[in-house]
Amino acid sequence: MAQSVLATASRLGAQALKQAGQSSVRLVDHFPRELVDDIFAFALKKQTGVSLKYMLDFGAKPIERQLILSAQFLHNELPVRLSHRVAELENLPYGLSAKPHVLKVRDWYVESFRELRGFPKVKDASDELQFTRLLQHIYRRHANVVPVMAMGVAELKRELAQTIGIDDLPDIHQFLDNFYLSRIGIRMLIGQHIALHEPPREQHIGLIDTKCSPAGVCQDAIDDARSICMREKGSAPDVTVYGEPSFTFPYVPSHLHHMVFELVKNSLRAVHDRFEDSDHEAPPIRIVVAEGEEDITIKVSDEGGGIPRSGLPKMWTYLYTTAKSPLDEMDRSGAQEGSDGPSVLAGYGYGLPISRLYARYFGGDLSIISMEGYGTDAYLHLNRLGNVQEPLP
Repeated sequence: MAQSVLATASRLGAQALKQAGQSSVRLVDHFPRELVDDIFAFALKKQTGVSLKYMLDFGAKPIERQLILSAQFLHNELPVRLSHRVAELENLPYGLSAKPHVLKVRDWYVESFRELRGFPKVKDASDELQFTRLLQHIYRRHANVVPVMAMGVAELKRELAQTIGIDDLPDIHQFLDNFYLSRIGIRMLIGQHIALHEPPREQHIGLIDTKCSPAGVCQDAIDDARSICMREKGSAPDVTVYGEPSFTFPYVPSHLHHMVFELVKNSLRAVHDRFEDSDHEAPPIRIVVAEGEEDITIKVSDEGGGIPRSGLPKMWTYLYTTAKSPLDEMDRSGAQEGSDGPSVLAGYGYGLPISRLYARYFGGDLSIISMEGYGTDAYLHLNRLGNVQEPLP
C-alpha cells in the first residue's frame, strides 16, 4: 500500500516537473555556474552549532572585539547553512521544487548566499558595521519564508488530494521539519548579532532575556490569544496561570510567547466551540508553570473535548488544520500565483509542529496528551541549563 502511494506521488511529481520544464526551474539555468558550484561545495561542509549558554556568555559584554568575532563566525557559518537548504530545495520529491512559491524561497536563499560570499573578510569595526547592515537586509528578505513556503506545499497538497493524502508522504514532513528548524537557527544567529548593536535593554543580552519570567510571558500570550478569540468568536474562556511570577531563567521571550500563544489559542478555540451552545459556563483553561532542576515545564490544560487517539499523530503533521485554507481565499480573490501571500499561518496547519521545533531548538520539547470526550493537556518542556547545542539538520 505504502509503495503504491509513493509510486503514485512520484509519477505525479514527474509530470509536474515535466510541465515545469518548459520554463526550466533548475538553479544552473538561472544563476551562473560558478555560483551554483560554490553553493553545492558549501553544502558539503559541516554546520557549527551553538548553545544558549554560549550566546549568553559571548554577548555578555558586546565590546568591539566580540562583535568582530561574532561577525567573522557568521560570515563563515551562514553560507554553509544557507547552502544546505538550497541543495534540499533543489531536489525535493513529487515536483515540489518546481512550485512557484518554493522557487521564490529558494531564490531568496541563493541571493543571501551570494551576498554573504561576495562580502570581504571582516577585519575591523568598520567592516563589522557594514556586515551588520547586510545581515539586516537578509533578515528582512527572509521575513515571509514560512507562509510563502507553506503556500507552495499547500499547492502540492491540493494537487495530490484527489489521488493520495499528503499525510502519506513522510519525507515531505521530514524536509519541512529540517527546513524550519534550520530557519529558526539562522534567524536566531542573525537576530542576536543585530540586537547586540541596539541600545541596551535591562536584563537582556541581545534577544535573550536573562531574567525571563515564564508566568509573565504566559500572561502576555494569554492576553493576545484571548483578544483574537474575542474578535473571531465574540467571547473567550478564562485562562488561569498557576506559577510564581518572580521565578525567572534565561530564555528568548519571543520564542516562548510563540509556543504558549499557539497552545492557548488552540485551547480557547476548543473550549469555546464545545460550550458555545451549552447551558454550562465554559470552564477556565489552566496553565501550570513548574520549576525543575533541568527543565521548566509549562502545562496547558483544557476541557475542550479532547482529540481522538487516532488523530493525535496528525497534529504534528504540516497541513493538518481545521481552519480555512488561505490558499482557497487567494483563489477566490484572484491573487497572483507568484505573490508572496499572507504573512499569517492560520489555516496552514503549521502552529503545533513549528512550536515543537522552537522548543527543541534549545533542547526542550512539546508533547500532547488527550482524553477524548474531556480535554487536552499540552506539556511544554524548556531546558533550564541552556547548555544544549542547536540541533542542526
